[in-house]
Amino acid sequence: MLKVDPIVTVLMSAYNTEKYIAEAIESVLSQTMPDFEFIIIDDGSTDGTLNIIRSYNDQRIKLVSRPNKGLVASLNEGLQLASAALIARFDADDVCYPDRLEKQLAFLQANKDYILVGGEADYMDEYGTELFRYTFAEYEDADIRATGFKSCPFIHSTVMYLKSAVLEAGGYDPRAITFEDHLLWHKLAEYGKMKNLALPLIKVRFNPDSVTIDEKWRGEQFIALKQRSIQANSVSDEDLVLLKDILSKQNFTEYKSAAYYSMIGKKYLWNKYDPKRSRKNLKKAISFMPGKPEPYLLYLLSFMPESLIRSLYKKLKK
Repeated sequence: MLKVDPIVTVLMSAYNTEKYIAEAIESVLSQTMPDFEFIIIDDGSTDGTLNIIRSYNDQRIKLVSRPNKGLVASLNEGLQLASAALIARFDADDVCYPDRLEKQLAFLQANKDYILVGGEADYMDEYGTELFRYTFAEYEDADIRATGFKSCPFIHSTVMYLKSAVLEAGGYDPRAITFEDHLLWHKLAEYGKMKNLALPLIKVRFNPDSVTIDEKWRGEQFIALKQRSIQANSVSDEDLVLLKDILSKQNFTEYKSAAYYSMIGKKYLWNKYDPKRSRKNLKKAISFMPGKPEPYLLYLLSFMPESLIRSLYKKLKK
């Protein structure tokens, strides 16, 4: 019997995620749409991640294990290995809702002029406590394009896209360190239409070990560099040197931990209004990086009435 390629390839890179990866894997294996392959690239993990992956006996899982090369190299490698025409991105510390693949596949099959579909997400802290639901200002293709891609229009681990379009666009740019997805979405705009579904597809986990840091903590120089790189569809040699210098000064445990706890403290204040939990996290942020002003300001705000904080939040969002 001839082997039939799967409809979707779920692509995950994993590095030292032993605390979360079992829940992530099980959420993929329990999808209501079962016709997929699941490529997991263990990117040189030094904890128990690889053993956990190997403990699953499911023929849909295709494991690649090799020395650490970084996220972008892993994703580009996965694109080349994928058998399916459609790729569903997913991260090893997140959780898929059961009908995630089914919903996205149905949309792309019914709308052949679209090459990418993302969606909303429910964000949680490292312990799985729900913080807020992320909704977009723009859902439709025309509205996304009208923004000029000044902000990232998709949550990376929610997207399903056409593999051929991404390969034509050059895949993930290894020079766009920390914003490889945002740059790719801008490039993909030349190849077809894109959309966000108005429903949550996954749960995204904030955790201190994540490579993601609030851009405000990266600084204005980083934000300006990122914007000009996205508009140019590439990172110049000069900006690459500058980018590496910026990130090298932030790539240490204290900085990443402070950024994480400050962000969680902010979410418990703005989105969930639990001032005690907010202050608990903000104290941790201050302990890691006493020189950063944001946690102190948020800590003072946490003593204000909820109505005032809600009003301030709405004004800041506008």
